[in-house]
Amino acid sequence: MTGPDQRTHREVVSFVRRSTRMNPSQERAWANRERYLIEVPRAATSTSIAETAAVGWPAVFGRRAELVVEIGSGTGDSLVAMAGAAPDRDHVAFEVFRPALASTMIKLQQAGIENVRLVDANGVEGLNRLFGTGSVTELWTFFPDPWHKSRHHKRRLVSTEFADLVADRLVPGGLWRIATDWADYAEHCREVLDPHPRLVNVDADSSDLTPRPETKYERRGVAAGRAVIELAYRSMP
Repeated sequence: MTGPDQRTHREVVSFVRRSTRMNPSQERAWANRERYLIEVPRAATSTSIAETAAVGWPAVFGRRAELVVEIGSGTGDSLVAMAGAAPDRDHVAFEVFRPALASTMIKLQQAGIENVRLVDANGVEGLNRLFGTGSVTELWTFFPDPWHKSRHHKRRLVSTEFADLVADRLVPGGLWRIATDWADYAEHCREVLDPHPRLVNVDADSSDLTPRPETKYERRGVAAGRAVIELAYRSMP
């Protein structure tokens, strides 16, 4: 793999791993996870990915196709619908909450979707270590944790360091899609990404983008009076 490996390594992560307790349906899905889950070698922690890890995505999917990566796929509401609407693309989603992964597997199976694989690991390390320069067509980061308190801002996913990695991994003209229901986080994203030399702010409401369905999490935010803000950045050579 090529690219800025050292500068994207950090001990502070943008997530907190929650309980792994599952209901019976999730337990059954997890027991048969080999259909959808890609196992990766670990480094020091249970959500880490070893620096030597590698995945041959054409071999995994049995074809060569455009790759879409989602970091923080939750229970898969957006992923399942959007992957189903784009069968010509292959989708790799990172999520560290195992019950959410199991729920995603249930939805994938029910929908008969085969162009998705899941990784139970830190998505930043995954993007860095499992994908080469110019290999990702789209990156999705929908509703990342806003980490409101100033002392926690270092945990925010969107940073100059991460933007450097995204710009490197996206194909020329590739797209980074962001959604948030926190206005201050959207402003943070613009402050970080608008000046980036290899990313250009584009119309997130463009009709040529795969429609993103409204999720349960999103509906809760809207019910609480928060507006959903969509951002999109296109990579430059």
